[in-house]
Amino acid sequence: MARPSWKLTVRVEAVVESFGFDDLDAAVAAMRERALSIRAEAPPKTTNVLRTYKPSQQVQGRLELSGRGLFGKPVAGVDVRGDGTFVPYKGGVRREELDPTNHDTPFDLVRETLEREKR
Repeated sequence: MARPSWKLTVRVEAVVESFGFDDLDAAVAAMRERALSIRAEAPPKTTNVLRTYKPSQQVQGRLELSGRGLFGKPVAGVDVRGDGTFVPYKGGVRREELDPTNHDTPFDLVRETLEREKR
């Protein structure tokens, strides 16, 4: 059986889920749907662990899409912050926040980034 072209990894607290997709549009749509459901859950409260972390500084969920490839496979995703914002990024270990200003949604930016990186 063929391996899917795209892998969606969803991390919420200690729970990690993975899903496979052959189509990038379907993978991005699933990412968006799951991100919206994470945001709809009860938001985190301000936390004090050595210092104070406001909800905007907490990652409530991390959703990452990765493509196939031996070297430099395309990776991009969205962090769901505790204040309900979506922060798009690219890269796996070395994440770089992306500026969604000129895009309708952060998910459009993730799709565009992955399409560009896959080439």
